Amino acid sequence: MASKRDYYDVLSVSQNASADEIKKAYRKLALKFHPDRNAGDKNAEDRFKEANEAYSVLSDPQKRQMYDQFGHAGPAGSGGFDFGQGGGFSDVFGDIFEEFFGGQTGQRGSRAQRGSDLRYNLSISFEEALLGKEGKIKLRRPEQCGQCQGTGAKGGATKRCSTCNGAGQVRFQQGFFTVSRTCSACRGAGTIIADPCEQCHGHRFIEREKSISVRIPPGVDTGTRLRVTGEGEAGSNGGPPGDLYVVITVGDHPEFARDGDHILYEAPISFVKAALGATIEVPTIKGKTPLKIPPGTQDGKILRLKGLGFPNLRGHGIGDQVIKIRITIPTKLNAEQRESLETYAKLSGEEVHSESGTILEKVKSLFD
Repeated sequence: MASKRDYYDVLSVSQNASADEIKKAYRKLALKFHPDRNAGDKNAEDRFKEANEAYSVLSDPQKRQMYDQFGHAGPAGSGGFDFGQGGGFSDVFGDIFEEFFGGQTGQRGSRAQRGSDLRYNLSISFEEALLGKEGKIKLRRPEQCGQCQGTGAKGGATKRCSTCNGAGQVRFQQGFFTVSRTCSACRGAGTIIADPCEQCHGHRFIEREKSISVRIPPGVDTGTRLRVTGEGEAGSNGGPPGDLYVVITVGDHPEFARDGDHILYEAPISFVKAALGATIEVPTIKGKTPLKIPPGTQDGKILRLKGLGFPNLRGHGIGDQVIKIRITIPTKLNAEQRESLETYAKLSGEEVHSESGTILEKVKSLFD
């Protein structure tokens, strides 16, 4: 008979390994050599059993102390180790079952489940984003069939699943373990539909159109998500419905742009008004309002109209309308305007060379 390998060698850990290191080493081997992953592999099954035996001893502080002192034989007259009753064995093996079966062991598929969340894309105008609005949206969504009360069966009557006998799970032998899995016939419900509902044809849900009231608060922006609680898909087996998320897209404006809570606007003014100063009217979302231009205003200067921007969604005040000054240059001048500018240039000590020249110069050039 082949001698047993050292338990520390089996788990590939040192003799001074911590309990956590031993647990991690065992879990790694158990996952690797589990019969579910190595069907028909006798060597893998032996390695799996060997790892179980080693872990059941080394995970128990008292058994580990005896093993370190006496080896596989245990204390004299003890008859060796009872490796099937390791202190932490059931805990770690439960973790492994969760990894294999997605945490579904011991759970019935008929438990109440929350409905899925839904998304609705809503486009609104620039003005609606600023001022807010209330309205209704229409969407199609699955709702519980009223005729069968969501059972999928005609008259709401179902019968016990004969495959799992109503348990929702089937048990089978895997190696030397008994494993439970969700019944494939009833999908864990424990019941099956003998006569499908005529309205939903056994699907339990029917897609219907519903009109839902939605309040758009002032200050929303593109990408804002508004949650409407309980207006998602219906839950199953008595579970609560999901939520509806309304995702906002704000349209462009022909005159304004947006920067956070601020409204941006470019105001064109003449170079005369920029130099001498003036009061102009600028458009806002709420109508035209006067804006004072200080004398000597330069192109690109920023002026503000306080409180004429977007309200902050979190209640942190209201933004401004930010106005950027753009000085316009005339493309055509009459003789009087040109003369006035040339006079200004001389008074300012500026030398101006005109490509066209004066009228007198043009006439004089005809006789030269």
